[in-house]
Amino acid sequence: MFGKSIGLQFEDNAYFHNDFRHAQWQEALRDDKIVLDHTEKKFGTVGAVAKDQFGNLAAATSTGGMTNKKWGRIGDSPIAGAGTYANNTTCAISCTGHGEYFIQSVVAYDISCLMEYKGLSLEDACHEVVMKKLVQRGGEGGLIAVDFLGNICLPFNSEGMYRAWHTHVGSQIAIYK
Repeated sequence: MFGKSIGLQFEDNAYFHNDFRHAQWQEALRDDKIVLDHTEKKFGTVGAVAKDQFGNLAAATSTGGMTNKKWGRIGDSPIAGAGTYANNTTCAISCTGHGEYFIQSVVAYDISCLMEYKGLSLEDACHEVVMKKLVQRGGEGGLIAVDFLGNICLPFNSEGMYRAWHTHVGSQIAIYK
């Protein structure tokens, strides 16, 4: 393992045990179901997009994940182009939702391509992918995005999506439409 080979300190496995999460996992195993890790306290995906003073765009995404997910499952968050993407000529995007659909649809990259190759605005490209393409495939979720001009778009096709934004004009926080 790389970490051990360079002398990093490792914690004992007991350090990572959490009674609540263990009970949640045992219940999911018993019921043979997959549940979001954040059902009780609304913790989940955290995403950020930004445009700096030089016009550079950046995106980051961290997921809350699922309990009792299939072994080896990879969500959309760590896959560039699916759950996270940034391109200085188009936009920066961070996604949340049913990861399999975001991967299949390459959501973040698709929006950038619609802007670059079809000339769509950020809002129109986001609407096309989130409200049409994802819905047709059965995917639920949303995203936060900023384009190269500083326009912000936060579409979602679910009941709600925790989101906040800040510009030189002010800040807003929202959950529902």
